[in-house]
Amino acid sequence: MREQPREHLVALMVLTVAMLLWASSFIALKFAFASYSPMFVIWARMIIACGCFVFFIKQFMRFDYKAGDWKLLSVMCLLEPCLYFILEAEALLNTSASQAGTITALLPLFIAVAAYFIVGERVTQRQMLGFVIAFIGVLGLTIFSEVNESAPNPMWGNFLEFGAMFCAALYSVLLKRFSVRYSAIFLTAFPAMVGAVFFLPFQFFIELPQEVNWQGISAIIYLGTCVTLGAYLCYNYAISRLPVILAGSFGNLIPVFTVALAWLILDEQLTFLQLIACGIVALGVVISQTSNKKTINC
Repeated sequence: MREQPREHLVALMVLTVAMLLWASSFIALKFAFASYSPMFVIWARMIIACGCFVFFIKQFMRFDYKAGDWKLLSVMCLLEPCLYFILEAEALLNTSASQAGTITALLPLFIAVAAYFIVGERVTQRQMLGFVIAFIGVLGLTIFSEVNESAPNPMWGNFLEFGAMFCAALYSVLLKRFSVRYSAIFLTAFPAMVGAVFFLPFQFFIELPQEVNWQGISAIIYLGTCVTLGAYLCYNYAISRLPVILAGSFGNLIPVFTVALAWLILDEQLTFLQLIACGIVALGVVISQTSNKKTINC
């Protein structure tokens, strides 16, 4: 009985680290995309992560496969990393790291809705109200966006990031389903391997720069080790020990971490109206996380 609260606390701490690492990925991607093609950056980070998993080969082989698992595992990997990274890469070419990070506030609400339809976790009326309010905030964030060097087409970029969050929510729910029989190592390594194969054909259609940019290379190495390996491993570990909606709610930390890091490192600024929109997003998220016993029946 004493071990359960301690394990729960460890899972929450690990989950917080995952959110910080994911927030930092928006900054690292901006640096990497400044020198290298998005498709190369994504593929390279997958290859680096796969190389790291060689040291965990014994843990990787520990899983309880059941007939038909490959179908949903394939869907899970198609959602993330494949579709998710394509959408996010294009999003960050068009919008700022701050705005993209703020849109991740929708992830917990998406997860709650997806969990209801896929695994039967209840969705309250308050959660749905929060979703609507947060969605209005995201629309405001997009409408009041200003075109600048870091956000040449923010409306399109924010829409793509919105789609990326939809993929991430479905991925999280499927991940929770498999976490009972598959280790966190497997559920982290397998999608990275699928991603490495999926993004390989894109490499034949891109042109690499003639000179090596060490800032870009450092960002790619960081993405492959600390984010693709570290963040996903932390998240997969935590989600195997926590309810998926509770784990998803920690996505609220990503916008906070991202805006702070973008301000400190990239010197990105949000307009007054965008700050109000961020506040509306935060309000929607807070409302969705407060208790309400009434549930929605579909």
